[in-house]
Amino acid sequence: MIVVLTGGTGGAKFVEGLRHVVPPEELTFVVNTGDDLQWWGLYVSPDVDSIIYALAGRLSKERGWGVKGDTFYCLETMKALDEPIWFHVGDRDLAVHLLRSKLLAEGKTVTDVARSIAEKFGIPSRVLPMSNSRVETRVDTPSGELSFQEYFVQRWYQDPVNSVRFAGSTEAEPAPGVIDAILQASAVILAPSNPISSIGPILSVPAIREALVRTPASVAAISPIVGNNAVSGPAGIMMAAMGFPVSIGGVAQAYEDFLDVLVVDNQDKAVAQKLQAAGFHVKVTNTIMKTRDDRVNLARAVLAACEAEGAAATSPK
Repeated sequence: MIVVLTGGTGGAKFVEGLRHVVPPEELTFVVNTGDDLQWWGLYVSPDVDSIIYALAGRLSKERGWGVKGDTFYCLETMKALDEPIWFHVGDRDLAVHLLRSKLLAEGKTVTDVARSIAEKFGIPSRVLPMSNSRVETRVDTPSGELSFQEYFVQRWYQDPVNSVRFAGSTEAEPAPGVIDAILQASAVILAPSNPISSIGPILSVPAIREALVRTPASVAAISPIVGNNAVSGPAGIMMAAMGFPVSIGGVAQAYEDFLDVLVVDNQDKAVAQKLQAAGFHVKVTNTIMKTRDDRVNLARAVLAACEAEGAAATSPK
């Protein structure tokens, strides 16, 4: 079984490639829920939905989120009714939020709901929210503390970032199945997601990070940083705010207590050699996922790196 920790648009792109390489029933996804929010009275779980849409082949390629071919009539009507529309929700996407909110109101957990929605989309892979407890990513800025969606979507991540915290994480327990999946995996992969806002909330649940340290599986991470910049989004800004260098070295540092293999882009070959000399196992390949072939090839390269690491390992971590 392959376990993937994921969130954000980079994670969804990687999942699109991986689903063409690994049989779906052999995949388990542990998904960030730190971005979840209440919107128009509905519970929205953007990263969970993006993974489900990616696995179902329905993710919008143009936007990197939401359903391909969606319409926005409800959004237009809400605007005419003077309701906030800064968080764009398509009509087909809205149906999923309605269903999730209905099931939660009936007493289902977020894990129950994710499983139900994935089944309705015909997905045999396991999609596990990181926790049934509410863990919220909070971004401290000179304008005050913002939710991640306020910072990222409403304000276009233009505010300087002082720090990031994950409210509720220290008390949170992993969702059922998460720890067993990590401990029993043949490989664990951290998608090329923002290490702070997409992977960070997952790792902030103490038992999950502990399981990554304990697992006998090879643990690989794909860097979302190329050179000294994020491939997309505010990963670089957030890493700097949290004291990490904006580089592949910073990504390695963020994950160093459990990381076996760091997968980096060809552009970072020279820096990768320095990390290798410092004791990190680094795989250099193309990590820029512009096409379907790019995504598939990256998935194959990461799996090959995990297999090589597993074969070379002589003792548990």
